[in-house]
Amino acid sequence: MTLNKPRIVILGGKGMLGTDLVKTCNERNINVQVFDLPEFDITNLKQLEKVIKHADVVINCAAYTNVDGSESQKELAYKVNAEAAGRLGAIAGDNNTWVLHIGTDFVFDGRQEKPYIETDLPNPISEYGRTKLAGEQLLAQSGCKYCIVRVQWTYGSAGNNFVSKLIQRAKTNNTVKVVDDQVGSPTATTEVSKAICRMLEKKPLGLFHFASSGYVSRYEMAKFVFDKLSMNVNLLPCKTSDYVTPAARPLNSRFDCSKIAALLGGQIESWQVMLERYLKKL
Repeated sequence: MTLNKPRIVILGGKGMLGTDLVKTCNERNINVQVFDLPEFDITNLKQLEKVIKHADVVINCAAYTNVDGSESQKELAYKVNAEAAGRLGAIAGDNNTWVLHIGTDFVFDGRQEKPYIETDLPNPISEYGRTKLAGEQLLAQSGCKYCIVRVQWTYGSAGNNFVSKLIQRAKTNNTVKVVDDQVGSPTATTEVSKAICRMLEKKPLGLFHFASSGYVSRYEMAKFVFDKLSMNVNLLPCKTSDYVTPAARPLNSRFDCSKIAALLGGQIESWQVMLERYLKKL
């Protein structure tokens, strides 16, 4: 008699995190099914029901992540980040499916002086943050078995991120200005993926913060990138207030990750180790 393996579904499996998660699962012989645009749309209820109906586990990486775009496309951001998460939870609850949902540091206003823990009160200052928080709340209210993993400052080989944009800017302009008053933890999607794979074994419930260990400003992070790549760039610090963007950014994105570190039973790697490893592969 052969035991059926759990059916694990990844929504948004072609995005930056999803791509690395699928790869990490394959490396660990974890069988997953991947769904993403254009064939699959998380806002389509019938498609969502069909996919989740027979799933034991759903990992939701699908999101509208354009922070500035969310300001002008509020309805779309809400449909993807909030409404779909609530529907996902309702269907999962009916089918006894465990859901792991990806959250963000943008649920906080960044005004707190110490790192954020899971019980700190959210207060988003952008539409993106508001829709992502609404998604967390609707998922929690759905009554399904769920776990939310908030991540921040992520970068990976698939998709646009702060590191790839930095390198691109430096190639077209020798002088690069970067804000020095936004502080957080640059986090590789490969490491988020490893943490998720370990969580699949435990299926915890509730809210967790995951980021690399240590904190750095965007400016110091840029300096690290250019130094490691031996790029001759005139890097200048500036303030967030010098940049006019449609969406506001939290200045303090620091996470306290002791809860997830205790669950996974070990230290999380430093941002320097993660980032240097990533840069060596470029």
